Amino acid sequence: MSTETSTELIGELRVGVNAGKRRTLGELGERGKWWRLLGIVIITALILVPIVAVVILSLTPSLGSKATGLTLENYGDVFAQTSVGTWLGNSLLVAAVTVVAAVVIAAPAGYVLSRGRNRLVSSYALILFIVQSLPVVTAVIPLFFLFSKLGLVDNLVGVMIIYTGSTMSVACWMMAAYFDSIPITLEEAAWIDGASVFGSFTRVVLRNSLPGILSTAIFSFLLAWNDYLIALVFLRSDENYTLPIGLNTFFQQNQTNWGLVMAVAVIMMLPPIIVFAVLNRFFSVGGIGGSLAGR
Repeated sequence: MSTETSTELIGELRVGVNAGKRRTLGELGERGKWWRLLGIVIITALILVPIVAVVILSLTPSLGSKATGLTLENYGDVFAQTSVGTWLGNSLLVAAVTVVAAVVIAAPAGYVLSRGRNRLVSSYALILFIVQSLPVVTAVIPLFFLFSKLGLVDNLVGVMIIYTGSTMSVACWMMAAYFDSIPITLEEAAWIDGASVFGSFTRVVLRNSLPGILSTAIFSFLLAWNDYLIALVFLRSDENYTLPIGLNTFFQQNQTNWGLVMAVAVIMMLPPIIVFAVLNRFFSVGGIGGSLAGR
């Protein structure tokens, strides 16, 4: 057998072995995908079980009802017989004001944390870290005495102030972390073109920070929407209740109408779900790197 023929045979054997390896790796990869998909489906099902149970119970006829099967009667009853509409409006108002205030304050503060490089900024960042580590319950009693003198107890404005303050440390860190991902060369280019520091911040940095702003807004919204402790301490009258406190009024000592309770629970779940569904398409980490093309 000639040397050329031997070389060709060896080459064909290597190609066959490599092809077999690729097929084996491909099969293992496909199996891994199916296992991962199965795991995700199982975890999702476990998470959705309590949510589905709440929805079904909210559609089940309540005590003393003549309806049979699944019905929307509970939803009509909670709006007609209770102050759920008022509580829902209070929660939406408090959450919206908290989101706007948190973003407006945290955006410039996070920019300073991201771009500042001096001892004052470092000390400010350390204070934010310490404040973030403290539980809100440690400040509830002092704030109650202070707000009682200012007439902010049983007042939605007082609750808004506390929510905004409690979100501020984390919101500043979130905005600073996203600003760090934006190259400073974009701002330098704006400065060369005559923009001021504030102009480059509003026209360049903020325009490229939509995902970071939305993340901060959603965090602030969820904190204000789901809070129970602060609202329980500072709100006293039925017309000022938020939904978590209003839901607590459905629990009686001897008997609880679970149909109405679950209907209110579903109403509480809807705004966060809608927020995530509407804003999900705006989350993107791309588009910034392309701004540096040619530099």
